[in-house]
Amino acid sequence: MLEKLKENYGENLKIALMLGGLRPETTEPITTELREEILHHWHMVHEKTGQNFNFDNPMPDGFIYNTEPASRAVIAISEINPECTLPYFKSIQEAFYCERKNVAEVTVLKDLACGFSIDPDEFMDHFVSENVKNKTLSHFQHTRQAEVRGFPTLVISAERSFKMLANGYRPFDDIRREIDNWLSENSLNEASK
Repeated sequence: MLEKLKENYGENLKIALMLGGLRPETTEPITTELREEILHHWHMVHEKTGQNFNFDNPMPDGFIYNTEPASRAVIAISEINPECTLPYFKSIQEAFYCERKNVAEVTVLKDLACGFSIDPDEFMDHFVSENVKNKTLSHFQHTRQAEVRGFPTLVISAERSFKMLANGYRPFDDIRREIDNWLSENSLNEASK
């Protein structure tokens, strides 16, 4: 979806990836009930979008579902090489959903960064820095302020107002109509000032 947005609106809109954080700072392993609920959502996503998942015993006993480290790694990559941000984000998703890697482990995140020709020491310097930790928390706070309740969520904003276009999956053509209408309304508002 982000690729389609960039392709269709990259010249008219600033497109930014905001990380919401699922269960940040959680230290307790997921329960059987939560695992079943998450898997139910994964199956729905797979059916609607074709997104690949490995459903063979994901999130094994003892798994702690905390996306703060993965989110922080994406911020670290954006600091090192902004062009790698989205591809790195996608590599984390692939590693977690398809390859069943624990992307809360720093070694996994560092190995993924190496796949983008990023020096592992430079990655670690950024990953553990207070700057990147604070930016990650800022992302989480921003998504809470925008009242994001599910992922993926697509929000469009201008000045101090925002409009939620999707809270969960929506087909691109539906979203395109709303973006086009919003752009048209905002250009009319700007012209009347």
